[in-house]
Amino acid sequence: MDAAEPLIHVENFHMQFGQKKVIDGLSFDVARGETFGFLGSNGSGKTTTIRALLGIYRPTAGILHINGRVFSDDFGSRLGYLPEERGLYKKESVLDVMGYFGRLKGLSKADAVAFSRQYLQRVDLADKADVRVDKLSGGEQQKIQLGVTIMNEPELLILDEPTKGFDPVNRRLLMDIIEERKDAGATVMMVTHQMEEVERLCDSIILLKDGRAEAYGTIDEVQNQFGGRTIRLKHTGNIPDSPNYKVTLRENNYAELSVDDRVDEAEVLRELVLAGVVVRGFVAAKRSLEDIFIQVYGEAPGSEGAPAAKRGAAPGAGKAA
Repeated sequence: MDAAEPLIHVENFHMQFGQKKVIDGLSFDVARGETFGFLGSNGSGKTTTIRALLGIYRPTAGILHINGRVFSDDFGSRLGYLPEERGLYKKESVLDVMGYFGRLKGLSKADAVAFSRQYLQRVDLADKADVRVDKLSGGEQQKIQLGVTIMNEPELLILDEPTKGFDPVNRRLLMDIIEERKDAGATVMMVTHQMEEVERLCDSIILLKDGRAEAYGTIDEVQNQFGGRTIRLKHTGNIPDSPNYKVTLRENNYAELSVDDRVDEAEVLRELVLAGVVVRGFVAAKRSLEDIFIQVYGEAPGSEGAPAAKRGAAPGAGKAA
């Protein structure tokens, strides 16, 4: 297989269940060694696409290839898949469960146990090695599930909401682990609604709505496609309404303002100061993914969408339409 060829190739993919069309002409590539953000509101078709890619569903039409061909069991030992529905043997101890899955993934018993103990130490669960899985919290079980997913050092990681339910400290820990796998050469395809994770980890993204691509490309390309800028503001005082900006995020003394490309940032700063706002930090950057997500889906990440944004010309968007 040519190293320049994408590890994942999806072309003109259609999926229909009875009369219901779930995926409508979807196309995208995931390059080897990149982290790819697979984004969309609930019901947009993300899980359906992953299941078809892994041979769980048979596509109505189109091409879905991993490593140049339809997924088959011989690639399974090089795959780490964290599904939306988690699956651990909850009546067994943590170490026994991890060791069992390690053997299924081709590790020796000694190697599986060694990895498990090292991983449990890393995620602050070393004292839970002999505890039954059903005695762990949901977040602790999620850590075990991720450990099982990465223990065979897979070439391809497909992660469906890997940090769901984590507090900020544990989310950062799990993001570090995912980043380490990428640095080791793994390709990562990640479903998430956490835009911080996307901006930190992902090289390219696709925004899926109603089975179609609303945007596709690198993060810069998607930001350029939608235009506008985000002003990140640290302040004291109330931010007034203005035709020059839209407040998209308010958190204590921090806010994000969405501004049109035609608006002068200096004029926004002047307007805030004249309104009595004490500005302690003022940084303008390309439009945030959070703001783009809200424009496409109508609500914050994780919610059902509203009217979609106009499609642009980011690479691949034409194919995906």
